[in-house]
Amino acid sequence: MTGTFDFVVLGGGIAGTSTAAHLAQAGSVCLLEMEDQPGYHATGRSAALFSEAYGNDVIRCLTRASRKHFYDPPQGFCASALVRPRGVLALAHDGQADVLDAFIESMSVVEPLERLSAQEAAALCPIVRPECLVGAALGRGPADIDVHELHQGYLRKLRAQGGQARMRTRVSGLVHDGSRWRVETSEGEVCADVVINAAGAWANELGTLAGALDIGLRALKRTACLVPAPPGMNVGAWPMVVNVAEEFYLKPDAGLLLLSPADETPSPPCDAQADELDVAIAIDRVQQATTLDVRRVSHRWAGLRSFVADSSPVVGFDPLAPHFFWVAALGGFGIQTAPAVGRIAAQLASRRGMDADILEHGVDVEALRPERSYSVDGMEHRIGVARGQLG
Repeated sequence: MTGTFDFVVLGGGIAGTSTAAHLAQAGSVCLLEMEDQPGYHATGRSAALFSEAYGNDVIRCLTRASRKHFYDPPQGFCASALVRPRGVLALAHDGQADVLDAFIESMSVVEPLERLSAQEAAALCPIVRPECLVGAALGRGPADIDVHELHQGYLRKLRAQGGQARMRTRVSGLVHDGSRWRVETSEGEVCADVVINAAGAWANELGTLAGALDIGLRALKRTACLVPAPPGMNVGAWPMVVNVAEEFYLKPDAGLLLLSPADETPSPPCDAQADELDVAIAIDRVQQATTLDVRRVSHRWAGLRSFVADSSPVVGFDPLAPHFFWVAALGGFGIQTAPAVGRIAAQLASRRGMDADILEHGVDVEALRPERSYSVDGMEHRIGVARGQLG
């Protein structure tokens, strides 16, 4: 396998495919994925929800800029709707009244929440134990995202514009020879003017190969499982149920219930597997808050969510490695921000002007740069630092 392209994109998850699909409008593109299928890791394991109230200010701007694509997708992009309404019911248990107040205040900046009594919460989700609650809140704006349809839509768009997607291709070396990148892979060498690093939890490893900044990427494992719904109950119309202290969540999923302990366990880049203890913790927390009686688990899995210190994505050219471009650290928001992130990355990487409809939602590309500053307790820190130095 050989070839020379304008852009080589490393990683076939939602970050890589959305960027590659838009880049194909500007030049020749080859997407490389190390697994048998694209989106095998984080993208394929995401229980994604569209909510403009989730995340920090940067994430919220990117989500707003992505909304039109989800609710009014381009003609021919998808065969079915990308989103379906799914309210979010936030529960506050004993000792969490103040947490509920802070949750409502934070979320209502973007999306007004309805404060509910314990009995009103139980009416929306009949397995909730009202006697355990000090209050609840309901957001009606969120929606489930059809991750598969979104991901496949970008892959179809890439191929329709002449782009290539090559599976089972592991990158082993990245060398810039002064004029272009030489990408050494398990299937041969590929050359490109620009390399796009969209490798998820593996992005820092590829950055090391390229001599790029150390962005301090951390991979955090999250566990989930599917369990049978209570007999005789139609769970399809239930909201997603979360605990305001982020101790668990549950949501309907194709007639079953998806449970998670909302864990964030540091992990090296790997094919993440569900830990039996984390599954047990999820079940125990849900059973304490509800009348759900879990007798068996239908399926269990884990996925990696990647972050940098300020929890905002990293999108932009690296200042050390020439023509090496980052699309990384999307955290748990990669799916809901993909339409905006893919467009922004493609426009920056091809050095085109930014679309006005992206900017009008408050997106600041400076806040996405690999070498940016952030403040903690009045002290300034940097995300991207030369390897071997501390930020």
